[in-house]
Amino acid sequence: MSALTTPLHETLVDKLDRPMRALRISLTDRCNLRCRYCMPEDHYDWLPKSEHLSQDAIIRLVVRGAPALGAVGGYGVAVAMLQGERENWDAARLESEITRIRDARPTAVNLAWGVDRVRPMVAGGVDAVLAEADRIAEEDEAANRELSRRGADWILTNTTTRPLRILTHCNTGSLATTAWGTALGIIRELHLRGDVEQVYADETRPLLQGSRLTSWELTQDQIPHVIQSDGAAASTILRSLVDVAIIGADRIARNGDTANKIGSVSVALACHAAGIPFVVAAPSSTVDLSTASGDEIEIELRDGSEVTSIGGFQVAPAGAQGFNPAFDVTPARFISAIVTEHAVVQPSAESTVDALVHQEAQ
Repeated sequence: MSALTTPLHETLVDKLDRPMRALRISLTDRCNLRCRYCMPEDHYDWLPKSEHLSQDAIIRLVVRGAPALGAVGGYGVAVAMLQGERENWDAARLESEITRIRDARPTAVNLAWGVDRVRPMVAGGVDAVLAEADRIAEEDEAANRELSRRGADWILTNTTTRPLRILTHCNTGSLATTAWGTALGIIRELHLRGDVEQVYADETRPLLQGSRLTSWELTQDQIPHVIQSDGAAASTILRSLVDVAIIGADRIARNGDTANKIGSVSVALACHAAGIPFVVAAPSSTVDLSTASGDEIEIELRDGSEVTSIGGFQVAPAGAQGFNPAFDVTPARFISAIVTEHAVVQPSAESTVDALVHQEAQ
């Protein structure tokens, strides 16, 4: 700033001509994988650093979003292998560390899926694992774009209001996937078709993924939106201000029960009461056919301090204990449609969602 010849407030103004008297720049080397904003396109020189993509980073949500975690699983195995080479791990230690990565987020199935997919390549070396992890990332973007087209088509067929007023919960865009997004991908697709009037983005307590991340992505795409408190969602729906709700998923059981960010089931119940569609969007890697129903899904219980504080500042009385389940499970009977890149399924008590993971016959 010493190079400026005029005062800062005379040099920098925002679009409303208000002086910007303070500027904070935050730098981080912790990347959400293949996010278009900072990912190196042709090499992975950042991977050998052991502090990247650690189990702790995954747990603390440095990397978050179910589809992104699938890619993290693959790349995380490569990181473990590189660290093992530097520190002379034996085979048992390497296997133990890979398992730690796999189990870091128990509710989100994509992390374990990504680890399991690259595990057979470990014997072929780091390059083989990285190649498979690259394929996971590339396939995720393609799946997200296809499910967005399918989801948009289904919603336009099953709603009458144009343009649409849409509610979404948590963050499901490029910052939660390798690119494009799932629920937010459908919103993007509808916006490109000229069918979005406004998006209601739930703030998503306690970590505010909606107000911090979803709102940022909607702003970048110039999609009209407002941020609302999670507690306002049901009222917004019941006041007929919403035409459809679209959320992502962290695990979809075989009967269609769906685990997603805490607060999702409240949105589903309100949609059911209001008679509007409640749509779940996810790549097929999020569908876990080995889990019969939501009763079998483990709900991750996170540190209670995330509830008793905001941005590191304590807001509850000293000694107050926080209860912090990170996810809830929406029963299939409250879900209007589940969308993957392969199909759109309307859950029922008489069927399973197997079609979501199998390519349709041509």
